[in-house]
Amino acid sequence: MAEKPLMLRLAKWHIWLGWLVGFPILMWMASGLFMAARPIEEVRGGHMRLPVEAQPLILPGSALASEEFPLKEMRAVMQGGRAIAILTGMDGSVRRVDMDSGTPLPALSASDARRIVGERIVGGDKITSVRQFEADKVPFDFRRPVPVWQVVLGDGTHVYVGRDTGEIEAVRTGWWRAYDFMWGLHIMDLQTREETSHPILIIFAALGLTGALFGCILMFRRRTARRMPGSRS
Repeated sequence: MAEKPLMLRLAKWHIWLGWLVGFPILMWMASGLFMAARPIEEVRGGHMRLPVEAQPLILPGSALASEEFPLKEMRAVMQGGRAIAILTGMDGSVRRVDMDSGTPLPALSASDARRIVGERIVGGDKITSVRQFEADKVPFDFRRPVPVWQVVLGDGTHVYVGRDTGEIEAVRTGWWRAYDFMWGLHIMDLQTREETSHPILIIFAALGLTGALFGCILMFRRRTARRMPGSRS
């Protein structure tokens, strides 16, 4: 009998909490279902873009482009105190050249990756391992088809340095990996963690919205105490 008052209090608190969180939950469910209803590419208008034939980048009077390496795009950065051009070819390959002389620069070595991380990352002097990955075999927490050096720090952070770009391509802390896992759970896609619109997610979002809507409706129902036949007042 001692448990009954406690259970009654919990039921009363539950009703008040329902009033406080019912409508936010309803809005979250409705907005989530709306956002999951269409693929993100369609939302961004990607389906409206007509295909355009790619054309090589022409640089008159420059030795950076050639018939052997037709350019798709070029990016200029400062590395080691000198201007470097990061060139992307029409085939997707990447190379670095000295902008002053046009001399191609070699791919980064493990010691180069260590030096870059030590210069640009907090705690970059505490390195536990350095490992190279090809573009088709990158770790799951990177997920980009780019050849990289994975530099692991003492606190578990993974720093990815582009082998051909000489730039830090990504920093994956332990919190980032936990967030990435939770994001996969949130969108119900633990494989790629990128698909925000698929039937399973839409179905469960619709069910959640229906349940939240019913809950909000039931909060307005007036409950009257009914006495059982023969009960005492």
